[in-house]
Amino acid sequence: MKTLIPASTRARVLSTVAFTSLIAGVTLSALGGGGGGQIKLPTTAADFYMPGSQPEPDQAIFLPVFESAQCTGCHAYYDAQDAPFDTWVGSMMAQSARNPVWHASLAIANQDANTAGQFCIRCHAPSAWLGNRHTTGTLAEFEIPNDFDGVNCAFCHRLTDPVVGPASAIGYPDNPSQDSDPDPEVVDPLIAAGHWPSASQRSNGAYVVDPHDVRRGPFDDVPVNFHGVDMHYSPFHTSSSLCGTCHDVSNINTTLLADGTYGPDQLGAAHGTGATNDMFAEQRTYSEWLNSQFAVSGVSYPDNRFGGNHATGVMSSCQDCHMPRQEGGGCVFFTEPPYSRPDVPQHSFAGSNSWAVRAVRQELGIEADDFGLTQANVDAAIARNVQMLRDASDVELTQTGSTLTVRVINQSGHKLPTGIAEGRRMWINVRFLNGAGATIQESGAYNFATGTLIDHTAKEYGAHMVTAGSVAAAANLPNPTDFHIALLNKTSKDNRIPPRGFTNAAYAAFGGAPVGAVYVDGQYWDDTAYAIPAGATDTVVTVYHQTSTREYMEFLRDANTTDGTGLTAYNLWVTLGMSAPVDMDSVQLALTPGCVPTDLNCDGSVNGQDLALLLSGWGTAAGDVNNDGITNGADLTLLLSSWG
Repeated sequence: MKTLIPASTRARVLSTVAFTSLIAGVTLSALGGGGGGQIKLPTTAADFYMPGSQPEPDQAIFLPVFESAQCTGCHAYYDAQDAPFDTWVGSMMAQSARNPVWHASLAIANQDANTAGQFCIRCHAPSAWLGNRHTTGTLAEFEIPNDFDGVNCAFCHRLTDPVVGPASAIGYPDNPSQDSDPDPEVVDPLIAAGHWPSASQRSNGAYVVDPHDVRRGPFDDVPVNFHGVDMHYSPFHTSSSLCGTCHDVSNINTTLLADGTYGPDQLGAAHGTGATNDMFAEQRTYSEWLNSQFAVSGVSYPDNRFGGNHATGVMSSCQDCHMPRQEGGGCVFFTEPPYSRPDVPQHSFAGSNSWAVRAVRQELGIEADDFGLTQANVDAAIARNVQMLRDASDVELTQTGSTLTVRVINQSGHKLPTGIAEGRRMWINVRFLNGAGATIQESGAYNFATGTLIDHTAKEYGAHMVTAGSVAAAANLPNPTDFHIALLNKTSKDNRIPPRGFTNAAYAAFGGAPVGAVYVDGQYWDDTAYAIPAGATDTVVTVYHQTSTREYMEFLRDANTTDGTGLTAYNLWVTLGMSAPVDMDSVQLALTPGCVPTDLNCDGSVNGQDLALLLSGWGTAAGDVNNDGITNGADLTLLLSSWG
């Protein structure tokens, strides 16, 4: 098997020079600077400690198995281009350690806080982390092909449930005919060493991996041992809590401070509790799902929009949507009836990234096809991600007089959008057309040729996280500063649309409350009002999602002082279409003609009802009579002049 490390990556990766003057107990206030450049925070491995399986310096336990190529012999049905390998290889799970955007972000994280990248490597490249090839936090320590295999087959299928009990993979019968197997070889050493994760610590990559080469999966009718491989039945592998291991992320060793930001009390030690929700919420996709209707009772879609041969059609877990069930054998030896199944999970892990896997293929060059990352597999993976985005929302348009209301409905099981906030956004594009089909007014205009959102007054959805307060001072950065992911410690905006079952109290408890937006309990949609200009006969409304904005990619290019990863990522972004926005929904509505601008409810008379509508939209565009973009005194004067 080829090394599959892009040549450009091998050439540009440099080791981060560790600080030699670190002292335990140094406080952030002692690090603040005045003039000069940015200051790297003198963090150590102790600052990034999380429980769970710990690295093995001698690699004796983990080295032999973390290679996806070993799995294709039995689990790619006909060859390396078939299921489930073909769908996995095109996913961002498979390419999590080859993603050039991650490489660039990793370099800046290490610039910002000494060896901070080791925390990122924990989930993006678990083979390297478990093999102790992560101590500098850089790619320079990666030695073997499977270090770049990302979240691969052997890693996921050796994960064990940290909840010890009859419903977990630990202490659960391997097979209905077998006795319980408590796997003390997994549990006892971690408990004895103080590394077993508590209930509040089972995220941030605090995973537990079986030190034995035992494969775990969701079916209870497989042999206990097949061709020399031990196999355990694992309900954990159908549980969203497995996904939550890496999809609830905090900036660790941060604690809420009096000014509303987060920051460590001192450096050189692990967080006092290690509890995810006691730290700054960088991502909370799992918690968003856990506190939604999906986790409580599930949600049924009559249109089966997320696909798959689900037994009930009720979507309740991450796997239901992101690993839809399909006809298959699960093994090359069982591909035809009566051995094939209707419910083998598709290993596509479809998400929202609409371009990065193309960049990985381009970087690999001729090695890509050998690995299975063929053009066909890449195109299919991107198509699945685009379809996932389109399934995640619906748009409804309503005209009331001279006002158009755009309702964006979140059909996903978490916030829309969710996950990493850096460089990601959704926005509404509204075009008003005249009788000839020409655009006479537009909100949310985007220049596809330059990759630029022209209209920054457009309705955008996303989370804006910044470095502020004591952390900004310690790093000698402006207060606030964007995009420095390892230093983020304050959410200045989060207007992302919550899912069904949302409550303000539950989301505040895990650090996911809306910021700068108001959603009432149970709301899983958002309404935006637009004044209809004179002469408009139709409107076309499109909701766009963009994976990587120009602003973020320019930051990765310009802020990198370590190596060439930022420039490489930026150049790939330009070459591959500048992360062209995906049209999640596009709806056209014929507008009702015949209303004068001051007749806001279009009932034929300008009266108190119109006055009430104008006042309710004061300061916004909702009651804008003169089409200057805001409802104010000028509009009130016009309305009163045409009263009756």
